[in-house]
Amino acid sequence: MYLLIVNTEKSWRGGERQTLHNAVGFMQQGALVELLCRQGSPLVDQALATGIKVHEVGGNVETFWWLARNASRYDLIQAQTAKSQTAAVITKPFHGRPVVYTRRVNFVPRGWLTKLKYKKTDCVVAISYSVKRVLEAFGIRNVHVIYDVVVPRLLSKQRAEKVYSRLGLASKKIVATIAALDQDKDPFTMLQAIKKLSLLRSDFVFLHFGDGPLRLELQRRIDELGLHDRYILMGFVTDVEDMFALMDLFCISSREEGLCSSVLDAFAYHVPVVSTKAGGLLELVEGRGFLCDTGDSDGIALGIDQILENPSAFNILTDAAYRYVVSQHSLQATTKQYLDLFRLLIDGVDKYDNHA
Repeated sequence: MYLLIVNTEKSWRGGERQTLHNAVGFMQQGALVELLCRQGSPLVDQALATGIKVHEVGGNVETFWWLARNASRYDLIQAQTAKSQTAAVITKPFHGRPVVYTRRVNFVPRGWLTKLKYKKTDCVVAISYSVKRVLEAFGIRNVHVIYDVVVPRLLSKQRAEKVYSRLGLASKKIVATIAALDQDKDPFTMLQAIKKLSLLRSDFVFLHFGDGPLRLELQRRIDELGLHDRYILMGFVTDVEDMFALMDLFCISSREEGLCSSVLDAFAYHVPVVSTKAGGLLELVEGRGFLCDTGDSDGIALGIDQILENPSAFNILTDAAYRYVVSQHSLQATTKQYLDLFRLLIDGVDKYDNHA
């Protein structure tokens, strides 16, 4: 099986990490895998470091040209982003290969052109049942749920200690999130929750790992609330998973979420979770962490306070989360589901056709 995976994002976020996990998993099962990526992106460096062959393109137009001229030599194309899906579908008359799109976002698609794009996609994979329901409501049939992957690794506690000691946090409980600074992640609700929590206790600090367009506005609000030593913007940090080694709690305040790979990481590293019920988070965290409504800063503050006050009371949930992620989100299980689907598509099994 000769596969082309397309992800032309410039950033390194959960979707790019999952792209790499997919590629590695396919290779481990004997598939030939190549990536089409944005030139100079972090995904290029990460893929090359694992021995994956990478083709680099400079932008959307170059992506279209590359696929039109080269994609016919592969058995199947997996598009990992909406832009990649568009490019793979539009160039399909030139390459004639099955296109699988892995959708990780939970917002409602719109427009007849978008619907046409989906119907020309041979198969759509949703990373949660929440994403599947959104697509089915839009009129897309034969959406398959394949969960994202967690690949736990040995964490560098020493590296985490260096980061935390540099901030003078030796005596503080560490509450953290890993989330882009954008509207979907709703950092302003998180900030309000931390403000309310600071009125209840002073033995913690909140670290926000991630960057994005709201950084300057969020920092201004932090300063206005006098929380500059309580809510710390850490920016983009490489190998951020190491920070789980010393986290007391992981929190996510998203308004829109397909699933959230950082919550999966928290589960895998035995870190308790406070989360909103946005999108796939509800099915992921229910029975495995503390849930509250989107936009509910009071609920987030309450959840954090209860866990910090009595962490052992939440051990049952944390243990259940670990068992769940090991059994349902392993690289082996996810890879097998994808490759079984790919084989059916390559063999031309029409029951996996998305056409209405």
